[in-house]
Amino acid sequence: MKKKKKNQKIIKIKTGFESKNLIHTVKLKVLLVFTIFILVFLIGRIGFIQFVQGNFLKEKAYQQQTINQIISPKRGNIYDSTGKALAIGAQVDTITINPTKISKNNDVDTKDYKEKVAKGLSEIFELDYEEVLKKVTSTSQVETIIKKVEQEKVEQLKAWMQENKISVGINIDEDTKRYYPYSTVASNVIGFCGNDNQGLSGIEAKWESVLTGTPGKIVSSKGSNQQEIPNAEETYISAENGSDLTLTIDLNIQSIVEKYLKQAVDENDCKRGGNAIVMNPKTGDILAMASYPDYDLNSPYTPNATLAETYDSLTLEEKSNALFKMWANKSVGETYEPGSVFKVITSAIALEENITVPNKPNDFICKGYEEVSGITIKCGSSKPHGLQDLTTALAKSCNPAFMQLGQRIGAPTLYKYYNAFGLFDTTNSGLYGEQNSIFHNLDQVRSVELATMSFGQRINVTPLQMITAIAAVANDGILMKPRIVKEITNTDTNTVTEVPITQVRQVISKQTSEKIKTMMEAVVITGSGRRASVSGYSIGGKTGTSEPPVNREEDGYVASYVAISPLQDTQLVLLLTLYDPKGSNGYQGSQVAGPVVSQMLSEILPYLGVPSNNDASSNTNSNNSIVVPDVRNKTVAEAEKILTSAGFQTKIYVDGDPNTILVTDQTPKPGNSLLKDSIIVLYGQGSTASTSVTVPDLKNMNAYEALNTLKSKNLNINMEGSGIVTSQDYIKDEQVQEGTIIKVTLKQL
Repeated sequence: MKKKKKNQKIIKIKTGFESKNLIHTVKLKVLLVFTIFILVFLIGRIGFIQFVQGNFLKEKAYQQQTINQIISPKRGNIYDSTGKALAIGAQVDTITINPTKISKNNDVDTKDYKEKVAKGLSEIFELDYEEVLKKVTSTSQVETIIKKVEQEKVEQLKAWMQENKISVGINIDEDTKRYYPYSTVASNVIGFCGNDNQGLSGIEAKWESVLTGTPGKIVSSKGSNQQEIPNAEETYISAENGSDLTLTIDLNIQSIVEKYLKQAVDENDCKRGGNAIVMNPKTGDILAMASYPDYDLNSPYTPNATLAETYDSLTLEEKSNALFKMWANKSVGETYEPGSVFKVITSAIALEENITVPNKPNDFICKGYEEVSGITIKCGSSKPHGLQDLTTALAKSCNPAFMQLGQRIGAPTLYKYYNAFGLFDTTNSGLYGEQNSIFHNLDQVRSVELATMSFGQRINVTPLQMITAIAAVANDGILMKPRIVKEITNTDTNTVTEVPITQVRQVISKQTSEKIKTMMEAVVITGSGRRASVSGYSIGGKTGTSEPPVNREEDGYVASYVAISPLQDTQLVLLLTLYDPKGSNGYQGSQVAGPVVSQMLSEILPYLGVPSNNDASSNTNSNNSIVVPDVRNKTVAEAEKILTSAGFQTKIYVDGDPNTILVTDQTPKPGNSLLKDSIIVLYGQGSTASTSVTVPDLKNMNAYEALNTLKSKNLNINMEGSGIVTSQDYIKDEQVQEGTIIKVTLKQL
């Protein structure tokens, strides 16, 4: 039986079919990969921003959202040892603008307005118009127009702003300008500041970190429009002002030294100027340090009179070098060959090593020259000195004697003491630009080098190194570190920190020191240093005349003189150095430098209260005092004659004829001992005058100052001791009669 076939016919649809709800598998995969890539990239970017750039972007955001107003600290002042201001901050102003705030309602008006502001600022402050206009039209938040503006110009600007109804966009910010009240005094020591009150030279640069202080600031917020947000919280960080410095320099001594140094340089036509230092050997304190020619600290870029002669003909590089040289402190910034002053050091070494004694007869012989390794080295004298001892050789400054002495000592021993005297190192004094000495290496010292260094030639030291070594000789053989800054005062807390007096080492014995000082006295009394003597004072000295260095003959001779006074309990050492003298006095230290040292000491020693043999200013009970005679009941004319003849001055209160009226009273009373030129006040019959005066405060004055202070008030003095006044029997502001004797006690501190 046959089966029926089923109808299994398949119908094929030829028309294409596309579904809108289905995604092709390949496309889906591509989309998925791309999405994952984007996500990885974004996560990586976020991670990079978060972890790599996070701190940078945080700081940048902070900067964009905050306003930092810097509070400038006040720079510390500089004072001398007596409290006189040598460098201070004077109130000035800085003019700035906010260019974006200098605007009007439209571009045309804004352009005209900016040009008007630029014209006004340039005219008031005498600036270039185009430069000012460039700043006014800039897109910066702040532009500085001019710094350190004096008050007169500020007032002119304020008046112009008021006249033109300008209230925003121009700022007047308080600032300080460095000012030096004494202009040229101690200029090479103090130095100066630049426009930003940063020390550029001298103490100002060396002690910059102490003087400058730390800036403060005010931090506030600003919005997206870069304007300050009103009433936003502010953070105030106060500035730490700079500290004041008190120097060891005494302005009075500095002025005395500078006066005579300038005179010496001018009179002796010293082509390379001069230098002088005064030091207290007991402490190492520098009482005065002067270089000449000097310059004006208030306009340091203005050439001094000496430089001005050639300044315009110099190239830019030469001008810059010349200014640096003008600012330099010769005391520490330049070395020189000390010449015969150095014989003091050689003598001290010889005595300390027991190689000779001061007065050994016929110890040395001078034929007018010395033969050393086939080279003839002449004596400074035109005539041979013959046989002599060490004291005579020092007094006559005999080169052959010291060459012979140097040979006996030997180079190793000399170098041991040179090192002990601090001649191989800078003194670390706190002065700017200090250079070091130049000596031969010990293994290079042969007979000729040994001979020349024994009398101070062919070696180089700074003046400060030289005076520091001499001061050690004068200070019982004890070397002190030079000190230029005495105290540092924190101006915020008024805390005073003293820079310590530093004893370096004992170089020679006290016995050797005393012998050398006696020998130096002989130099002044009988030797080449006579021109530095001062009547009434014991002076020790040594002259120096050094030849120009080899192959530098144009440098000329150096004339110098070192002095100590008094011989007992020495209070000061003075070194004067004159470079390349060309005047009629010659170039010898004895002729050129000696008289100048005498002039300086004649004023410095009385000022310091150093006792003189010629007056009784240190003790009115000495033999130089005069007993006041009794002139009562004598006619006024007769009494005046008696007192004047005795050495007194008189002041008379009398009504009528002095030839007939009798003296009824006198102040001081008879029998008191007074100094010459003290005042005696006389009262005649019928006179009721009895003038009273106010007693001044004499404390901390020296004898010289106290004497003259009282004399100006017609008062007399009775002093005991020496040094400075520590007490007085009539207190400050007490009322006493003219002629009253004020008893004071002085002590060395």
